[in-house]
Amino acid sequence: MNISRKDFLKKSALGAGIAALSLSSAADASENSELATLIDLRKCIGCEACVYACQEANAHKYPEPAKPFPKMYPERVKVSDWSDKRDVTDRLTPYNWLYIQRTQVEHDGKTIEVCAPRRCMHCQEPPCAHLCPFGAAHKQANGATTIDPDICLGGAKCNAVCPWNIPQRQTGVGPYLDIAPSYMGNGVMYKCDRCVDRLDKGQLPACIEACPEGVQKIGPRDHIADEARRAAKEEGAYIYGLEENGGTNTIYVSAVPFEKMNNAIASGQGNPHMDKVASVMKKSNILASALIIAPFAGAAASLLRIGDKIKKYIGETRNETEKNT
Repeated sequence: MNISRKDFLKKSALGAGIAALSLSSAADASENSELATLIDLRKCIGCEACVYACQEANAHKYPEPAKPFPKMYPERVKVSDWSDKRDVTDRLTPYNWLYIQRTQVEHDGKTIEVCAPRRCMHCQEPPCAHLCPFGAAHKQANGATTIDPDICLGGAKCNAVCPWNIPQRQTGVGPYLDIAPSYMGNGVMYKCDRCVDRLDKGQLPACIEACPEGVQKIGPRDHIADEARRAAKEEGAYIYGLEENGGTNTIYVSAVPFEKMNNAIASGQGNPHMDKVASVMKKSNILASALIIAPFAGAAASLLRIGDKIKKYIGETRNETEKNT
């Protein structure tokens, strides 16, 4: 079921009231507590209020690419341009960080429709943050994983190592344009940052605040994990995300097994699966790569930050000079 933006805004008031319990749970956490989100698929009706809320709250973070795009060498490096497809809401894109994955599952003799809000899983040991060669991805103290657009060169290593291939690239934006636009990177990678700027202000993520059905709640991870386990034990629910990839900070509970959901959904780039996932960072070759990359990534991030500050200073100085002439 889809709703218009007007209907979404009306429902947001109700959603904010339902979400107040989640806000108090998050507020109870200490400043350095790792927060997790519980997403109860038994409650989701697929109204997309969360999708619209995400777009409204994060529109100022979306890329505005410069065109025409630089020609890339080698030519196998393909342009990834979603700037003319910003209204796409049935998959993840650089302009759509959350979408509703819909499927029908046969379970216990019934056909059950499942609507699942999908976005970054915010892993406890995020391979994207450990393996980015330029140090653009970071795990925050509150458990969210973010990508710094002022550092990211769009090489898509994060997408390759993510078990769900979550981050999506937009060409024609970011620091690669000032470094080696035809030979290095190809834009910036984008994904849900769990409204980290709102969390820093003591506010709820937009998707949680807007939901009229109370599908999501956020709080200290141990509390969220306990609630998921209680739902499994007392209500026969199934859990996903508690142990996937060594544990994530996005935990789903469902009335149907996730194996059945995974078999029914059409997964692929922009449409993440719900299969079982072993810990990526426990693989010996990955650990070795992380140890090698870490010091170089830190140095690269520092240089890119310095370069960005210099570029901004030059731009501000030029603007001030133009005003005075």
